[in-house]
Amino acid sequence: MEETRYVNHIANRKWLQRVFRVVRRSIFTLIVRCRAAEVGEGCCANHYSKVTRNTYLAPHVSFNGIEIIGKARVEIGQYFHSGGGCMIITSNHNYEGDALPYDYTDIVKDVKIEDFVWIGNRVMILPGVTIGEGAIVQAGAVVVSNVPPCAIVGGNPARVFKYRDREHFERLKQEMKFL
Repeated sequence: MEETRYVNHIANRKWLQRVFRVVRRSIFTLIVRCRAAEVGEGCCANHYSKVTRNTYLAPHVSFNGIEIIGKARVEIGQYFHSGGGCMIITSNHNYEGDALPYDYTDIVKDVKIEDFVWIGNRVMILPGVTIGEGAIVQAGAVVVSNVPPCAIVGGNPARVFKYRDREHFERLKQEMKFL
């Protein structure tokens, strides 16, 4: 009798945790949908994510905790996945202006992330960067320059250390095997 009660308690607890995750995901996704300029179908924010009014999201974008800051445009392609604690910055202070250490002029540069890109936890993407289709950005990387399609980059600053098998990538794309 006591054992059955314990098993039921555990089952109820797991059910409640699942419900809580679904509700939390729905709220976080709603926040992104309300704030972004454009959001495609299937957008999902599993953790709190902050976007700007200049954020354009293609279908099936998945955030696990990202912060987009700055005034420039951010375009994120379809089937994008991010890890937690990621940041995309689109504005810098002008350090070559009329005051030190910088003046009040903002230097703004767009960021573009193409389709099927995966970025790991705590990735930082700086202004003016384009990340090519199918690229993977290793956790903790600081992306300061453009990333070629299907490149795997990591480090600070992020550098290419490998490429995905392009033939395999294209075959999976052709077969529409998307997550």
